[in-house]
Amino acid sequence: MYTILGATGNTGSVVAHKLLDGGKKVRVVGRDSKKLAPFVSRGAEAFAADILDTDALSRAFAGAEAVYVLIPPDVKSPKYREHQEEVTDSIAKALKTAGVTHAVTLSSFGADKPEKTGPVVGLHNMETKLAGISGLNALHLRAGYFMENTLGQVGVIQGFGMMAGPVRADLLVPMIATKDIGAAAAEALVRRDFKGQQTRELLGQRDISYNEAARIIGAAIGKPALGYIQLPDEQVIQAMTGMGMSKSLAILLCEMAGSLNNGYMKALEPRTAANTTSTSFEMFVQGTFLPAFKGQAASA
Repeated sequence: MYTILGATGNTGSVVAHKLLDGGKKVRVVGRDSKKLAPFVSRGAEAFAADILDTDALSRAFAGAEAVYVLIPPDVKSPKYREHQEEVTDSIAKALKTAGVTHAVTLSSFGADKPEKTGPVVGLHNMETKLAGISGLNALHLRAGYFMENTLGQVGVIQGFGMMAGPVRADLLVPMIATKDIGAAAAEALVRRDFKGQQTRELLGQRDISYNEAARIIGAAIGKPALGYIQLPDEQVIQAMTGMGMSKSLAILLCEMAGSLNNGYMKALEPRTAANTTSTSFEMFVQGTFLPAFKGQAASA
């Protein structure tokens, strides 16, 4: 049996469905049991729990051959980094109490750095805390920049006729579709061929700049002249908080962007067949971004 945290999220849902496709026994964990119903209809066991309820998490992890671990984002948290640490502490204690032997985590490239990478510092600390659990074999999937992050540009394009953000326009970034992360995680959970603490980068189909992303999106939405401009942090923070994000997280995201821009946060592995995934940005735009832009549901 496999326990999946964040089962209703972008990566966790893919992990759960992939395992169910393979006939595996799956326990899906989430705060809202109603949102877990689609997995139950496929034969999964639902376990409703708050991730900060360590005792409940211990029960959710009990008996699992392997666990998928992540820190679910709380974009409204007024103290985002503190929240990350609380979540990680709860997960680590539950893994230890339940005697889990194998865990696959959702981490990020840049998690090798202990500071100055915004929310990715929380993933560095997660990797470190899990390394302190005796008997736990952990594979940390250091994923690239989520293609889904560009969905925040839908409102910007519709409101201002352009794309904008804190990342340099010409910076090449390894962009990955979250469904490819979920597929890799599901495979790793089943194989369980990792020992001790291991990291593996997932770098997407290729590196892409926001300039190129704007050209691809512009062509898809019928705005071939669509461009992207880099904004100062103050404007980005104001825009993000205006959309409901906490100022704490907005500041951290700008810090992360700064570390990307100056090369401090970067992938460590050379691109190989093992860390390259199949979904291109063009495929993502057609299957996910374009429907979102048109107000439609994303294709499966």
